[in-house]
Amino acid sequence: MNNENQDTSFKRELGLLDGTMLVVGSMIGSGIFIVSADIARQVGSTGWLILIWLISGLITMIAAVSYGELSAMFPKAGGQYVYLKEAYNKLTAFLYGWSFFAVIQTGTIAAVGVGFSKFAAYLYEPFSENNILYHIGSFNLSAAQLVSIVTIILLTYINSRGVKEGKMLQTFMTIIKILSLFGLIIGGFFIGAKTEVWNANWHDAWNTRAFNVSSNSWVSIGGGALLAGIAASMVGSLFSSDAWVGVTFIAGEIKDPKKNVGLSLFFGTFIVTLIYLLANLMYISVMPFNEVAFAKSDRVAIAAAQHIFGDMGTKIMAVTIMICTFACNNGLIMAGARVYYTMAKDGLFFKKAAELNKASVPAYALWFQCIWASVLCLTGKYGDLLDFVMIIVIIFYILTIYGIFILRRKQPDTERPYKAFGYPFLPALYIVVASALCIGLLITRFSTCGWGVLIMLLGIPIYYISKPAAAEE
Repeated sequence: MNNENQDTSFKRELGLLDGTMLVVGSMIGSGIFIVSADIARQVGSTGWLILIWLISGLITMIAAVSYGELSAMFPKAGGQYVYLKEAYNKLTAFLYGWSFFAVIQTGTIAAVGVGFSKFAAYLYEPFSENNILYHIGSFNLSAAQLVSIVTIILLTYINSRGVKEGKMLQTFMTIIKILSLFGLIIGGFFIGAKTEVWNANWHDAWNTRAFNVSSNSWVSIGGGALLAGIAASMVGSLFSSDAWVGVTFIAGEIKDPKKNVGLSLFFGTFIVTLIYLLANLMYISVMPFNEVAFAKSDRVAIAAAQHIFGDMGTKIMAVTIMICTFACNNGLIMAGARVYYTMAKDGLFFKKAAELNKASVPAYALWFQCIWASVLCLTGKYGDLLDFVMIIVIIFYILTIYGIFILRRKQPDTERPYKAFGYPFLPALYIVVASALCIGLLITRFSTCGWGVLIMLLGIPIYYISKPAAAEE
């Protein structure tokens, strides 16, 4: 390849604000507007609804500040892939990269893209998933799928033009997103809140129930059933709180990464945790618990906006969620390609993905990601992926945070400008809690989570098949 007119290294053009906005923008997608309904049905009480969001936020922050040590030790592109390679070996890192490309990042991009189109249909009905544009056999191409693919292609194109274009869009849209969310939350507390609704929702707030679909009624739960409900609930809340790790993938483009990556992780996860808690407190201040649990199509925020702003509320909320999902996917697309770039440098991904274009971004990696995410949009299976996406995500978070302990032994003399907050207690606490969650999911949702583990393990033979090619690099 001719590199005469191309830079061969990333440009450090992102500051602390850009990094924090990337974390916030990547984390806040459509989840906070939807998954509270499913959590409410799983645990059946206001107290547990709020507690699950709080626990998810706290363990997310623990993981994020733990990653700060690794990001300061290895301030270069690739993030979690690099940390796993340094702590363990190339195989472990490849399994992460394989899972990341096959399901985690591309599946999330597809799901968020379709989430965008679902809410776009509120403003323009022809964008609906019920509007079938093409049909052959069992395959249906809906307008919603087409809209999601167009947004993914558009964002990939923007990011292929340079990190500056991508970061300007990310920062601008994330600020709009935060202001819009705070507008909804403040409007809820000061306009839509009703004392009688709040009091009723907190009456008997810790009585755990689950909604039984077959009997169409609430059933009291405890013991194993409660643990299963909590595990199922946390899939949604943790999925909504995920993608914060994306800032570590672009560490090679962040100014003073030894300081700013860790700070971006802390500030970003703290801001999102606060927003999520306030949003859920707002939900239960404006509408009865059953309306949260049984909001139409699980669109809790739309139901809340109706209570707060009236008929115009749903349109305002639809625009807000579209902004959120668009900015979320911009962050996911920008960050994900850096993992494939680093893998390609190691000879473990398509060779072209290791090339930077004239704008010093991995354009081929961006377009490979775009193509596969678009395919996942077409399959219509993106919703089914979310269950087993999370178990893979959590397994690799556990391995990466345990890697801090390994690297303290393996590389005791390596410079650590930042050390994991609360080490060894907080990282160990995360490992214990996350491991318990994984075990719970495998026991209660093996049919979906088992597939997730299988997809991850399929990477082992693929690694050994590709290894001779890597050795030739």
